[in-house]
Amino acid sequence: MDRTERFYKIERMLRNRDVVPIRDFLDELGVSSATFKRDIEYLRERLNAPIPWDREQRGYRLYESDPNNPRHELPGLWFNSSEIHALLAFHHLLDRLQPGLLTPHIAPLKKRIQALIEKDDRSFAEVARRIRVLPLAARPTESLCFQTIAHALLARRRLRLNYFHRARNEETAREVSPQRLAHYRDNWYLDAWDHGKNALRTFAVDSIRNAALLDTKARNVPDKILDTELGNGYGIFAGRKTQTAVLRFTPERARWVASEQWHPKQKGYDKNGAYILEVPYSDDRELLMDILKYGPDVEVIAPASLRRATIKRLRLAAQRYNKTEKQ
Repeated sequence: MDRTERFYKIERMLRNRDVVPIRDFLDELGVSSATFKRDIEYLRERLNAPIPWDREQRGYRLYESDPNNPRHELPGLWFNSSEIHALLAFHHLLDRLQPGLLTPHIAPLKKRIQALIEKDDRSFAEVARRIRVLPLAARPTESLCFQTIAHALLARRRLRLNYFHRARNEETAREVSPQRLAHYRDNWYLDAWDHGKNALRTFAVDSIRNAALLDTKARNVPDKILDTELGNGYGIFAGRKTQTAVLRFTPERARWVASEQWHPKQKGYDKNGAYILEVPYSDDRELLMDILKYGPDVEVIAPASLRRATIKRLRLAAQRYNKTEKQ
């Protein structure tokens, strides 16, 4: 039981009884006499709770109508960060749903979420206005295409799809066995066995132009192989063979980066005032984007290939700015 919960239990006991002996508090709260006295002192001095000691009845009482004390208010018991994020994010997703099979079920579900979020005198509208969950660079996915992909995934059927490769600006036809869908950085990705390439691939769902369900049964890839092939690299890019990127952040930027998780198997430590972050990766595309956003606050120490790629991107950026400055 944390301290805030104890405060509420203390007040509830005082409201339910005229006088409460110390021993009853200790038994109910499961704390030492010293801890309980510190709690009472905090309630009195910080929260203006009128809790005097009754000498005659040898216990504490609560005087709500004491004119010498302003009305006290206990700290709110509310959601933790992950709970409120999940509730608001789910409500936001329901708001974005287009009419479909779930339409009859959405309204009561949204009302239930709103009822969960509303606490004491906090209306849902006030909570939603004060606390925001902002999607980052989300790309819309065509609804019918997504439904076909999800159906094939769960029915264990193959798909024929046209996939637009943004980097090469070309569209190719693929036959794949879907393995799993992943929602990553506010976008959907499909992990699938590509029968033409005879290998596992990850496809951005918003780049799938159309998808057709085939009668052929999908090839099943064991979870262990999926995790080895697709889970070892950095971010969404796959690869069994990985390298370790060694990044050195300035002391100022380290105050943020030291608390961030870039990869489940990362290592971080201080060295001569700087912060060293080591992360495994198999494809440098996404890692490069994350490195470049820190500008002069990060330096790639190793491997040499990643360092050269970072230098190249920075030089190209500098050249572009130099051209505009001369015009």
